[in-house]
Amino acid sequence: MSDNEPDFPESNSAIDELESDSSVNVAGSLEALLLLAAEPVTEFELAQAVGVPESIVAETLTELVAFYSETGRGFELREVGGGWRYYTREEYADLITQYILEGQQSKLSQAALETLAVVAYTQPISRARVSAVRGVNVDGVMRTLLARGLIEEAGHDRESGAVLFATTSYFLERMGMRTLDDLPPLAPQLPEIDELEAELGQLAEAAATSARTETLPEGRAPDSVPEPPL
Repeated sequence: MSDNEPDFPESNSAIDELESDSSVNVAGSLEALLLLAAEPVTEFELAQAVGVPESIVAETLTELVAFYSETGRGFELREVGGGWRYYTREEYADLITQYILEGQQSKLSQAALETLAVVAYTQPISRARVSAVRGVNVDGVMRTLLARGLIEEAGHDRESGAVLFATTSYFLERMGMRTLDDLPPLAPQLPEIDELEAELGQLAEAAATSARTETLPEGRAPDSVPEPPL
């Protein structure tokens, strides 16, 4: 057994037999699933996902906990809230705090500043609408702004159900403002957001009409109505 793999006891024949018969690496499968978990996952859910008995999952999780502790990993597997999830070890708390704070103090990119401005002036606003206004995908930038605490979720759109975003009190603090009313007015030469979206919609409609026209037989006008017989 290598140093990087859990040292399962030789007497644990249930796991060995199961993995031999079904080619299922229970420990590896559980690790992969738990690395993706955003919240604690129950033993029942893990057993259903891996396709093994819940008792085998419980035994393997216990062995993984001991293995991580014995090998001095920087993370640990905890049972909390009725489920299991990975956490960093308490002794590395200061290191992680310093790393996060340094990241928050770094400057925002131009793309992040532009996206933040769109959210600030049009909030609450969905991610898709921000993308439409900027004309690019903003998923990564929105995640950065969320991680920095500059924007937050602010409910859902009634029609589409999309998540809406708004700026936070931390945003006001960093900008040195008391309320959003302190935001400077948009430059007079810039169009309002609604006008910009309407213009983009008209351009898209014109492009669609042009595409339909190109597919019609030569000499035939789009949506033409034949003349009645004399």
